[in-house]
Amino acid sequence: MKKLLNNTIPKIPDFHFEESYILKGFSRIVGVDEAGRGPLAGPVVASAVWLPENLAEWGIKDSKLLTAIKRDEIFELLINSNADIGIGIVNHRKIDEINIYQAAKLAMIKAVKRLSISPDCLLVDGMPLDNFSICYEKIIKGDRKVLSIAAASVVAKVTRDRIMKKFDILYPGYGFARHKGYPTKFHIEQLTKLGVSPIHRRTFKPVARLL
Repeated sequence: MKKLLNNTIPKIPDFHFEESYILKGFSRIVGVDEAGRGPLAGPVVASAVWLPENLAEWGIKDSKLLTAIKRDEIFELLINSNADIGIGIVNHRKIDEINIYQAAKLAMIKAVKRLSISPDCLLVDGMPLDNFSICYEKIIKGDRKVLSIAAASVVAKVTRDRIMKKFDILYPGYGFARHKGYPTKFHIEQLTKLGVSPIHRRTFKPVARLL
């Protein structure tokens, strides 16, 4: 599907993409994004979000451009709003089984299926999602352009971070609450020192080398 707008990245995400589909007769346009493709441990988490109105005044942005405090604040606002939110989680074992790219797509599919509404169209951050018979558009850097995708990025990121904080209690020493499983220097040092934990992704090179 051809993009309806150019690749210009606005200062903050807005409703231009959603509005363009509304003008075409669609009404339930859902943004989809994921978090956790790069870490060495833990799940990949996706979220699908339908926003019923323009919520730009909340300061919704790509989750990577927000502080942890601001992400948590926006997450709570979204959860307690009239937005419809679906969350999909694929664990480390499935990631090793089907690879991280396919696992991220699977998490997105799960998230969409867990919405209360039936979407008319999906706006997906940087990934084709052709497992549905409904309209979709892959948008490069969508989390910086499209408000519903930015909202999905926040929900996915906060959900995954909270999961990793719980894993930090179950598997102390690795620092999961600090780095959320990403391959930081400290994480690699502790991985080498403590060995591979039950939630590490065994097909990822830094982990595979230790097995």
